Amino acid sequence: MKIFVGLGNPTPEYAATKHNVGFMLADRLAAHLDASDWRERFNALVAETFLDGEKILIVKPQTFMNLSGEAVAPLVHFYKLDAPDLTVAHDDMDLPLGMIRLRPKGSGGGHHGVESIIQNLGGVQNFPRVRIGVGRPPKDWTVNHHVLSPFTQEDAYKISAALEELVPAVLCIFREGIDSAMNKFNPKRKKIGGDLT
Repeated sequence: MKIFVGLGNPTPEYAATKHNVGFMLADRLAAHLDASDWRERFNALVAETFLDGEKILIVKPQTFMNLSGEAVAPLVHFYKLDAPDLTVAHDDMDLPLGMIRLRPKGSGGGHHGVESIIQNLGGVQNFPRVRIGVGRPPKDWTVNHHVLSPFTQEDAYKISAALEELVPAVLCIFREGIDSAMNKFNPKRKKIGGDLT
């Protein structure tokens, strides 16, 4: 069994914001896997489906971003899953807009939603991450203003393309594991003049 968690904020005014790209990916994954029956469990919306005979839970915490762990940890504990069976998708300001990056583990990196999950799992960090680049704030913008603002039309197209690419990446995580998915879907570094960039 696997759990996929897309992070975001639950109320309508945040639906199209940068902080909600995790929710957006969860919706795309649910549509791809024909998981349309969302039910509320453990302070989260949960859609249940199957992939190659294995149960998959697609989860959108309803606690607001900074308390995401209060929804995620009870699900992990209820199903007695190991951390690598949990995959978390979230926005990342350290990546250019539309860039994707898969990671096998790590700290929260300043992302309060991920930090909340780590804290509520007792410090466990070895769960895969799906990082979706939203870029840095424009000059004179605060971090909150940036992540809680909607995408421009042009940027929305870039994010939509990234999310389309990430659906097969998440399926690969489920089927083959995070290492294989990283090899197949992480951006490749280009060789320039013999040096990797």
